[in-house]
Amino acid sequence: MNAITKIESWADKHHPQWIDFLRVILGLFIMYKGVLFISNTSALMDLMKNKDLQFFNLGLAHYVAFAHLMGGFLIALGLVTRVAVIFQIPILLVAVFFVNIDSGFLSVSNNLEFELSLLVLILLIVFLIYGSGKFSLDNYIQEHPRW
Repeated sequence: MNAITKIESWADKHHPQWIDFLRVILGLFIMYKGVLFISNTSALMDLMKNKDLQFFNLGLAHYVAFAHLMGGFLIALGLVTRVAVIFQIPILLVAVFFVNIDSGFLSVSNNLEFELSLLVLILLIVFLIYGSGKFSLDNYIQEHPRW
């Protein structure tokens, strides 16, 4: 527990303000991907059938869509950012290492989905360490406890 407190303290002291803008963009992008999953669930189900996850298809599709919609919204607002990031990381790990890696790095056929998934995973890890930042609802709530 002491190590987590030290990491949070260090991240709060070394948190550049431009990274908050990046957090908002990341949250909005994750929400956009959630909307895409909802609007095209048949492609998601076909993708999961190829990976022999037939029993969990419906549950996984709902988890991915809900986690992207709510997690992206929370990340964009900066409200319980680390918790929202923790729910996103398993999805992106599966996307990077099991779904998109088959098509290869910088492949033209996959429209850079692997690289985009890898970038989002790296950014999620960054925000797991840095937290939500100064321009966030977490910070506002902390500064205005009686509001």
